[in-house]
Formats: sequence, C-alpha cells, structure tokens
Amino acid sequence: MPHNTFKTLKTFKIGNKTCQYYSLPALGKSLGIDVSRLPVSIRVVLESVLRNCDGQKVTEEHIRQLAGWQPNAKREEEIPFVVARVVLQDFTGVPLLADIAAMRSVAAKMGKAPTRIEPLVPVDLVVDHSVMIDYFGTKRALDLNMKLEFQRNRERYQFMKWGMQAFDTFGVVPPGFGIVHQVNLEYLARGVHFDRKNKVYYPDSLVGTDSHTTMINGIGVVGWGVGGIEAEAGMLGQPVYFLTPDVVGVELKGQLRGGVTATDLVLTITEMLRREKVVGKFVEFCGEGTASLSVTDRATIGNMAPEYGATMGFFPVDERTIDYFKGTGRTPSEIAAFEAYFKAQKMFGVPKASQINYSKLLTLDLSTVAPSLAGPKRPQDRIEIGNVKNTFIDLFSKPVAENGFNQPAEKLDQQYTTSAGTKLKNGDILIAAITSCTNTSNPSVLLAAGLLAKKAVEAGLKVPKHIKTSLAPGSRVVTEYLTKTGLMPYLDKLGFDVAAYGCTTCIGNAGDLTPDLNEAIIGNDLICAAVLSGNRNFEARIHPNIKANFLASPPLVVAYALAGTMTRDLMTEPVGKGKHGDVWLGDIWPSTEEVDALLKYAMNPKAFKANYSQVKTNPGKLWENIKGVTGETYNWPDSTYIAEPPFFEGFEMQPGAMPVIKGARALGVFGDSVTTDHISPAGAIKETSPAGKWLMAHGVQKADFNSYGSRRGNHEIMMRGTFANVRIKNLMIPALPDGSRFEGGDTLYQPSGEQMSIYDAAMKYVAAGTPTVVFGGEEYGTGSSRDWAAKGTQLLGVKAVITRSFERIHRSNLVGMGVLPLQFKGDDSVQSLGIRGDETFDISGLENGIKPMQDVTLTIHRADGSKQDVSLLLRIDTPIEVDYYQHGGILPYVLRQLLED
Repeated sequence: MPHNTFKTLKTFKIGNKTCQYYSLPALGKSLGIDVSRLPVSIRVVLESVLRNCDGQKVTEEHIRQLAGWQPNAKREEEIPFVVARVVLQDFTGVPLLADIAAMRSVAAKMGKAPTRIEPLVPVDLVVDHSVMIDYFGTKRALDLNMKLEFQRNRERYQFMKWGMQAFDTFGVVPPGFGIVHQVNLEYLARGVHFDRKNKVYYPDSLVGTDSHTTMINGIGVVGWGVGGIEAEAGMLGQPVYFLTPDVVGVELKGQLRGGVTATDLVLTITEMLRREKVVGKFVEFCGEGTASLSVTDRATIGNMAPEYGATMGFFPVDERTIDYFKGTGRTPSEIAAFEAYFKAQKMFGVPKASQINYSKLLTLDLSTVAPSLAGPKRPQDRIEIGNVKNTFIDLFSKPVAENGFNQPAEKLDQQYTTSAGTKLKNGDILIAAITSCTNTSNPSVLLAAGLLAKKAVEAGLKVPKHIKTSLAPGSRVVTEYLTKTGLMPYLDKLGFDVAAYGCTTCIGNAGDLTPDLNEAIIGNDLICAAVLSGNRNFEARIHPNIKANFLASPPLVVAYALAGTMTRDLMTEPVGKGKHGDVWLGDIWPSTEEVDALLKYAMNPKAFKANYSQVKTNPGKLWENIKGVTGETYNWPDSTYIAEPPFFEGFEMQPGAMPVIKGARALGVFGDSVTTDHISPAGAIKETSPAGKWLMAHGVQKADFNSYGSRRGNHEIMMRGTFANVRIKNLMIPALPDGSRFEGGDTLYQPSGEQMSIYDAAMKYVAAGTPTVVFGGEEYGTGSSRDWAAKGTQLLGVKAVITRSFERIHRSNLVGMGVLPLQFKGDDSVQSLGIRGDETFDISGLENGIKPMQDVTLTIHRADGSKQDVSLLLRIDTPIEVDYYQHGGILPYVLRQLLED
C-alpha cells in the first residue's frame, strides 16, 4: 500500500477516471507552508522526496527541509532525489554497462546471484556518439558513414545486445535514429508515469550521462547530467544526492526581433548567466516572454545549461508543452494524464516573476538580442555578427593567455598553397557543420537554414569545395520536414547532404581533413576555422588542427560556409559573388514570416509515431545483423573495445583503510578552464600517444584506431588517454623562448626532471609507491560529464586534485572514484604559492575522520629544503559523499550494499 505521509495521498480526475497522487498543496496545508511560492523546479523535486519517503534513505525530515526552502538560506542539507528513469548515450553508457557487468561477475565469484545487480528504474541507451563524418557532400554519405560506424563499433554493439537480454529494464535505441537529447524530448519522455504497484501518478524526472540532458527541462521535466558513476548508483536504487540549490529566476520580457534566432538567444543567455556565476544553481525561466517561446526554443535554452554553468535551465509546463506533446505523437491518454496531473498540483502555466520567491531575479528583454556567434574557444564568449571579423583579427596576435593565437600580425593576409593546389589563408573556414542536439531539435532554425540555402542557390552562390560541409539532424523527422518543404535539395546543392543522425562534429567526430590541408596547417601554423551549430567549441574538440571554432545558428553556418572565411564582415561586406554580382546577407536571410509559414510541416504526429515505432519493429538490417552473447554474466572476450574494468580488483565486503597522502609528487600543474576534453579527450587517437602505441602493439592499424570516445569500454586505452589532449598545457614544463607553452600530455618526472608522457610518469610513480596530485586553476573539469576524466585520474594513481574551483559534475565524479577534490582558499593559487612541480606534498587533517567541507592542510616541501603549510577546503560536500570516499568510491559502496541485501 502507498504511504500517506502528512495526509498527502489525494485523488484527481483524468477525464472521468479517479486517480491517486501525492498532493503538494495538501503538503503545504499540513505543514503550514505556502508551497505555491516555491520555484516550480523545487516543487517537482519535493514531490519525489514526498512520494519516496521510506523512513530510511528518505525521511520526513527531508520533506520538511525541502518544503521549507528559503531563497537565500545557507545550503547545508542534501536532498535524496529518486529519479523516474535514467538516460545514457553510448560513449558514457558502454563503460557504465561494463561496470554493472563487472559487478555481476563479482557477485558470481562470491557465490551470490548475479541478478541481484539489476537496474531498479528504466534505463534507455541511445546510440548517437559513434558515427563520424568520413563521407560528406554526397547523397551516399549517410549510408557510407553508417556502414563504417557498424564496422568500427561491432564489438561495442555486441556488448549492448548482451545488456539488452541480461537486464530487464535496459533498452537501446539503435544507431541512425537521432541524438539522445532529441530522442528523449520527442519520444522517451512521457510527461507523467504511473506506479502500477501503488497505483500512483507522478511526474517524469531523470538523470542522464551527458551534460546536455538538461534539454529535457524545456518540457518541464526535472533532469540534469551526471557522470556515469552517479548514474549507476541511481540505476541501482540509490537516490541522487545534491545540496539544496539556490534557484535563480530569469524573467524574459518582450519578443525577439525579426531574423533573430533561438541560437542567438541562447548564446546571449549563456554569456549573461556565465557572468552571473550560476554554477551549481537551478535556473528557472518565468514571465510573459518565457510563455511566448515555443517548446523547441525553450529546449534550446535548457540544453545549454552546462555552458552557462547551471544544474538546470528549467521551464514550467503550460499549454505550449501540451501542444508539443500533441505535435510529437504522444497518445491522447498520455496527454490527458499529463495536463490533469500538473493542474491538480497547481504547477500548470508559466508564472510571473512576482509569484515566486527566487534566490535572485535576472531580467532579459528579448528585443535586445542580436545575431551572434560564440568563440573561438569557449561557448560563453559571444560576438555580435558585426564584430566577428575584428574580433578574429584582434585575437590573431594576442597572447594565448588572453584567448588569442599568438601569431605575427603580418601573417594574417599571407596566402599559402597546399600540395593539392588549394589556396589557404588564416581565418579560412575548413569545417561547416549543422550538428548538435542544441539546434537540430529546433525546426525554426533548421527551416531558416534551408530557406537561406534556397535563396543562396537561386542567387548563384556556391560553397568552396575544400570546406567540409555536413548536416547531421537530431532525428529522422527533421529530414522528413525539410524534404516536405522542398528545402532539402538546396541544402544538398551546397554540400549539406544528410551525413549522419548523431552528434558528429559537436562531439569531435568531424572526421579528418584532407592530407594536403593538414600538411599546410601544421607546416605553416595556420589558424583555420570551423563553424558549427553546436554547443561546445573547446580547443582540439572539433579537430586537432583547427584552432578557431565558432558556434552559430544553422543559417549562419550556411552563410559562413558560403563566405568561406571569418575575416569577412557579413554586415558590411557581401557574402559572395552570385549570377548577378555581389550577394549580401540581407538578400538571402529568411524573414520570421517565411519560417513561420513552414513550421506546420515540422509538427506532424503521424511522422513522429511512424519514425519511433521502428525503434523496436524495424531497427535496420545493420543492427539486426549484430549478434550478442547471452546469459546473466558477460564472458569478457578478448577485445580492444571492451575489457573488464579493474575497479573491483581485490574487492572485499569491508572497506580498506583511508589512503595516506605523504611525499606526493605533482603529475600535472594546469591553468584555468581545463575541460573534461583536456582530461579525457573523445576524439582521434594519435599514433605516437601511449594509447596509439598500445593499440599498435595489439595489432590494431592506425586506420582502425577509431576514437577515444568509442573505446571507452576499455580502461587500457582510457587511462593512457587521460590528460592526452593535444592542446593541454602542463605548466610544469617551462615556457618556450617566445613565451608559448608546450602542448600535449607530457610532464616532468621527478626528481630527475625528465620529460615524458603523463601516463608513463604515472606508471613509474605507481611502481615506486609514490602518490601523485594534480593542480588546476578556475573552473577545473568544465565540459561534458565524462566519467573517464575521473576514472582515468584514479587509475593513474592520483590521490587528490587541488584547484581554485571545480565544475559541478567533475567534482562529484572525483569523489565517486575515491579521489580527493581540494580547493584553494581566498586568493591562494598555484601562482601565488609559487608551485612549480618539483616539490613534494603531504595532505593532513583527514586522519581522525572526514566531515563535509572541512579544512585540510597541504604541506609543500620545496627543493631548497623549506616547507609551507597551506589550508585547503575539502570539496566533499555532503555526508553521503563521505561514505563514498571512505568506501573507495561510489561503485564499491553500492556493490557492498547490494551484496549485503
């Protein structure tokens, strides 16, 4: 029977049917609290806490604490949030499946039933990260790229098929259907769920193993990205624990001007909120401007929450959400339950700013948003379109420390000729990609791209042949509406043929450039550019040889591909020469009315139903031909893709002693904004890297290396790839004579000072029994929520990471792998303390037990014999994280619980 804590189990009507739910208005009445003043996002979490109250993991005190949320209280309580489901993408999902398979192997070895290890909530894995843009600019690109994808990833897909039959609650959306977040928005999200056992309705909620899980916030679903490490715990019955958040309200006023896109809006919001430092906070949108936005525009804004640093970018449910559910083919009964439930909870409709108590209220007038790009290295560095040329010229000669490229000014206009005869200059665009969940889910910007392509073709414009163009829609429905509106042939003529359904260029799967382009870039140190409609443009993410990467709306991607260079001002110079002379951006830019006239083709319920029904009935011959092994436990065949992870070696039911950190060496000293791309790259594997050498030694040829992302199921590759990004700068290695820094995953092994790969140095330290630490600056670990950035760090023998500040998910992942996250206090930093990397370090203060957010002492022993004590903040933030750390990480903690039960 369902519990009736605080007399909150009530009934509501779906049509003529009487249904049960846990009523938040009734909770407010019982506790004497006006819950209608709480942010809507807090209320959704509160419902989960109330419904899952079991007196153990979730208690009445947790309910009281969250119901009594105050806008500006000190944040000390942790919330145990039980999610309705978990969503995975394949890069992060495969290692997670490997961990759970390894847990089953441990259970079997200990004589316990392997089936004790089973996801307790539904888990969906969407295969979207594997496909690469090898072929482009041809109608056969999609077919050829998918065939290559299956050829490269057969072993991974066999493993997924084993998982589908081994676990009752584990499903897979096969390759070729779309991007996980768009599939989640259009198909997986049901609005509300029904607990058949207790006969109770409850709202959808989830965590996902990709930071852009927040796209689902656009339809009123509470959810965010966590590392695979946390997601496993959520799957296996653990609540997701997090500190009670601040909630920043963003009141949107007015309307967007004609010709301004949702991409321009989200880049503006990203810049604004990154400046406001909303890291670790909920952001909730309100006001009439918010209510006027389409759901796909809301999803675009929610998607970019990791870029502005928030845990979520949340939009309440309203009539537009219901219309979106109707347009995407949800059943009438689902829609009726969805609307009735949120109205019963008094959570239906976008509130005015005055109706909610927010921690802080920000306001943005939509009419002030202008067409923009962001780059060349970070998504928050927005540039209005009229300033792009001057910004690029300015950054060309600026030092790297100021986001520049450190090049002599006179080199900017110099022309180079490649061995194939292509003329090349600094600032030339070599990749133009309509890609990424952020924008390919949004019909308004994709239709705008198609309309711009139509006008450009009719005007006689062409894209230079050496530019790698691609279109990777977020779902097959996009191709259908671009075809129905007659726009696809024009995109094809400009080289934007459909090349894949997946993340592609945005995740670093742009594929390679031609050899002559690579030779010219490397030989002349050229600063060439990529323009993509993605959400990430960190160094070396898009392509290792392209140093300037700009985020833009799909129509601007097409426009810049036509222009061919970042050194042309599209506001004052023509895009190019057409049949009748100069063609200006204003000549080919579609009006809002032209886009709106075609939007009716994008919301076709029959098309959505027909497409997604094929996930189970017709997944495609390539997927059907994959044969996986069967059985409750995996047999771990010899593979360079999948290997049994080492995290449970020597596992015992009682945790070991706390690690002592004494005489540690620095494995790396890094600056600000070190991303998870820097720590654990997803892209190409270099032949000369430790991972490349390992693959060659195991008989894998360079052509078959695939990417780090695709090989995340094998720890031998991933630990060798940790800190192996070609653009990472280890400040231990002295600056070059011109002031620039060595780039790549090397360090100085101490005490000899010999330069070698970080992996080789780490293994020498491990063999010698020497602990290691890593130092960083501000925003350490920003970017995608890659669990391997933490797993690889742990496998290299790193005991602590000491920084100025951490990104939310990466800090949590470090704790989850038993690595101490420590933060400098006040103005202390690597620079102010003069840390060079030739010192030894002790960490003390944890010997007598750990408390969240306590002080610890770093003792620096310098080469001259002097020593210095520095107080650090322990960023183990909550009591449950103390437990995780004491157990050696979240995985052994959960495994001990499951095997005890």
